[in-house]
Amino acid sequence: MTPLVLSWSGGKDGMLALEALRAGADYDVVALLTTLSREHERISMHGVRETLLDAQADALDLPLRKVWLPENPDNDAYGAAMGRELAALRADCIKHVAFGDLFLADIRAYREQQLATVDMRGVFPLWQQPTGDIARRFIDRGYRAILTCVDTDALDAAFAGRDYNERLLADLPPGCDPAGENGEFHTFVYDGPLFRHAVLLTSGERILRDNRFQFCDLLPAA
Repeated sequence: MTPLVLSWSGGKDGMLALEALRAGADYDVVALLTTLSREHERISMHGVRETLLDAQADALDLPLRKVWLPENPDNDAYGAAMGRELAALRADCIKHVAFGDLFLADIRAYREQQLATVDMRGVFPLWQQPTGDIARRFIDRGYRAILTCVDTDALDAAFAGRDYNERLLADLPPGCDPAGENGEFHTFVYDGPLFRHAVLLTSGERILRDNRFQFCDLLPAA
């Protein structure tokens, strides 16, 4: 099997990508690759604390490779940080990185272009699968996730902190992608079939940033 790292933000699409890769016979997922804010020690965009990311990776029995980004990185800063990590992976004889992308062709093209600079290839195990099917498969398989960030231009702020389940899907307004593929929301998975044990957490402070993005802070449960 070919060794591969999985781009990881802690959310549901990455989880289903991990499941699909493990179910196949072509790739061996050897690590998770996550970008984090150095200033806040949180997963980029999702706002989840590094401590919960570490607990999640431990529950999945996978090592983490962390890419640290400055506050509000531009494309150049992001590309430089990721480029250094990709070069390090390539030096370790890892030539493939997997992503949980579903249908955003411009994002896929950007990833493939960046990988090509270090002679690596992208793997997209969920590509063009219907997002409604993705959402229900995640729930039907018994995974548990919580919405950590909501774009209030697409969803009411009250959705932040809600469990990702059938009731939530039924409450989504028309035009909102059930998998949040257009950035409507982000999730953190804390239990499911691939977990050795659940990640224990509790909801904390609610924070609105940039007058648009509603976050629900997640705290490790005692």
